[in-house]
Amino acid sequence: MFRWGIISTAKIARDQVVPAIMQSETGIVTAVASRRPGPAAGFARRFNIAHAFDSYEAMLDSDAIDAVYVPTVTSTHVEWAIKAAKAGKHVLVEKPLALKAEDIDPVIAARDAAGVVVSEAFMVTYHPQWLKVRALIAEGAIGTLRMVQGAFSYFNRDGSNMRNVADLGGGALPDIGVYPTVVTRFVTGQEPRDVVATIDFDAKFGTDIFANATMRFDGFDLGFYLGTQLAQRQSMVFHGDKGFIEVQTPFNAGLYDSDRVTLHGADHREAQIFAFPGVNQYQCQVDAFARHVAGSGEALFTLESSRANQRAIDAVYRAAESGERTRV
Repeated sequence: MFRWGIISTAKIARDQVVPAIMQSETGIVTAVASRRPGPAAGFARRFNIAHAFDSYEAMLDSDAIDAVYVPTVTSTHVEWAIKAAKAGKHVLVEKPLALKAEDIDPVIAARDAAGVVVSEAFMVTYHPQWLKVRALIAEGAIGTLRMVQGAFSYFNRDGSNMRNVADLGGGALPDIGVYPTVVTRFVTGQEPRDVVATIDFDAKFGTDIFANATMRFDGFDLGFYLGTQLAQRQSMVFHGDKGFIEVQTPFNAGLYDSDRVTLHGADHREAQIFAFPGVNQYQCQVDAFARHVAGSGEALFTLESSRANQRAIDAVYRAAESGERTRV
């Protein structure tokens, strides 16, 4: 079995990724580490994990693991991805990997020097609903793609939450703005050329809480809005000249009880529904990662794609600041 170590006892590890590994076909969690005595031991007891470490470094030095999952605060993702790679461990690092595209370059260098696998945890790209959307677009089911519309929002004004702490990498764009961009790139295989955008910042937190952007690709636009102080919503729609595709729960699969992709005809009178009940996208992700390390040739989300996605997010910030259409 593929042996995972968890760097930190973060909520997403506790609620999503560790249970997914435990349910997976390929892996087992053999170690967990915290920055101080106590939390790792409690986490280990809860999930029946063999080894608990009171420092991240101690776990990285251990021979009890093959790979690490890094769900630390955003501002430290690059640091621990590099340290884990240098320790000879494969790395699945939570998104966003970095807050600037150029900060991903040293992670790529560390990966290549150590000969390990490093991937940003875009779990959505492993969910079969997105493979279906990509296939439908490729086969011309909606004709020529002309417009993509996305939305992602939730309400959170907790000042202690890292999403509202600028120094920890908080903000709407780092947390959820990456998603409409990444799924559009994933299903089309294209990169955005330029962008126009507006951003609102919270006067108290100093983090971006609302963004509205239009990215121009070759032949179509992606328009999306997102917010961290709005009512909860998520949606992705792909419009072509012969139909359109709706993804009901594009990002937090399972949120609305049923994950489905709907293909609408040009006159909106006919529709095909493709349902994906019971899929755990985190489990799909960790199984794909382990199989890739084992040499299956299974595709992973690459660091080069991470850099391209972050380059687009960087351009949104620049476009909003300048008030002008900005090249990605």
